[in-house]
Amino acid sequence: MNISKWAVALVAAAMVLCQGCEQKLGLKVETAAGTVEGIELEGGLKAFLGVPFAEAPVGELRWAAPQPKKAWEGVLETKEFGNDPMQPTIFGDMAFRGPKRDEDCLYLNIWTPAAVASEGLPVLIYFNGGGLMAGSGSEPRYDGAAIAREGVIGVTANYREGVFGFFSHPDLTEESPYHGSGNYGFLDQVAAIQWVKDNIKAFGGDPDRITIVGESAGSFSVSLLMVSPLSKNLIAGAMLSSGAEVLPYIGEEQASADAFGEALLGVKGIASLADARALSAEELQELIPPTGMANVIIDGYFMEEQPDAIYARGEQANVPLLAGWNSLEGTPRASTVEGYKKQLRPQFGEMTDEIFEAYGIVEDADVMSIKGFTLAGDLFTGFPTWKVCDYHAKTTSQPVYRYKYNHPRPAPSAKMGDKVGALAGGVREKTEEEKAQPVFIAPGAVHSADIEYAMGNLETNEYYDWQPEDFAISKTFLSFYANFCKTGNPNGEGLPTWTPINGKLDAAPVMQIDVESKEVASAELENAYRTLEKHYLSE
Repeated sequence: MNISKWAVALVAAAMVLCQGCEQKLGLKVETAAGTVEGIELEGGLKAFLGVPFAEAPVGELRWAAPQPKKAWEGVLETKEFGNDPMQPTIFGDMAFRGPKRDEDCLYLNIWTPAAVASEGLPVLIYFNGGGLMAGSGSEPRYDGAAIAREGVIGVTANYREGVFGFFSHPDLTEESPYHGSGNYGFLDQVAAIQWVKDNIKAFGGDPDRITIVGESAGSFSVSLLMVSPLSKNLIAGAMLSSGAEVLPYIGEEQASADAFGEALLGVKGIASLADARALSAEELQELIPPTGMANVIIDGYFMEEQPDAIYARGEQANVPLLAGWNSLEGTPRASTVEGYKKQLRPQFGEMTDEIFEAYGIVEDADVMSIKGFTLAGDLFTGFPTWKVCDYHAKTTSQPVYRYKYNHPRPAPSAKMGDKVGALAGGVREKTEEEKAQPVFIAPGAVHSADIEYAMGNLETNEYYDWQPEDFAISKTFLSFYANFCKTGNPNGEGLPTWTPINGKLDAAPVMQIDVESKEVASAELENAYRTLEKHYLSE
């Protein structure tokens, strides 16, 4: 070999080595707006916490669509969580890790197992529940480290809650470049997905393999992100956990939302939108505390029409879907058939008897059995989640995997003393009345009970006395999630076979996640949903 050939070979070898050095993922990563520096975790994981994905929505940006983050100089330390969204203490038991609650809250968190930047790993983005009133991506139960250890980059992202994220007003609609207002929290979610799409490659991720997931209000959000023109083309997969914004839930027209917002300011003694913007975040929240889950606004921008219409035409994101809900999402507020019917007759009218028959609720003992619990839960989250699955299996070519989570949380840990668990998953002090009552263990999985299991984060909730069977279930659930993020299919070695419901809607195969997870198909249950569907479509 002559000298020129040796030179070419050496240059080529040097380029390969150089490329390898450039691809190694360190704790400093270059994003579109500047360099961030994270922290090293056990097992070779890296975490980048409190990464700003948009400008702070304060001042004139209160009640405006999120704006791209301006570039910064130097290195931004992202070693601690950013501020949690502004919110009152609604559930009393949510655990946050941010320094404070503040309007300046548009931060996301990344847990990556990538050794080199070119690894191209799949990505999961989790949107928190909390009724669009409360919650944060800093909550330990959503922590992305466990799924990162499964080879998936975990991301959580904050979004504006309550009046800060879901307030409409005619002046806001007029000043908006898209002539709409009210969906700011949802637009924050879109901005977070877009940021991940634009930047995750630098953290070892694949921008074309982003799966979004959420529980409760987060699940309702994901169902909307699947149909919004702003986000549906940014994702490769979607997972719903207890909720969807379709029948019986209906989006609110912009004019109606504007009128309500204008009237609300008047009732609260706020003369104008300018005066509302001049209030501190604390003053505004005290005057207008959140009272319930907000409707999506048909603003012509984030949501162009009713979500049901988009799903019915098959114009949602054409991606694999994994969706389900828990066995005790709701509880009957009656103990007899007649009492239960009396409670629901104003809603169901002439179809009341037919619906009860479809659910097999014929004797008083059925009311507080799984039959009665199933109906109560379906009226909250089960039916709309079922309906999205039904739409997606009928109108797209993508697989739909449906589950039901059944396992109850264990007894409280003795070290918790006079503390009690509550809806949101954390703990609070018992009331005097609760101290006098025996410990209640639900006969199934209550609303939100699945989160720590699915994300592999049981140990973050110290209230419960977790048993080996709980960790085994969590391993199965987490494996389903990780496999789905990687391939669009939850199946994998050592897991029970999970069949898509496509083409089998009369008796859909549903994965019953429990101590012994297995697929179960029930024509009777599908008929119950069809009966509810008939009622909702007739309204």
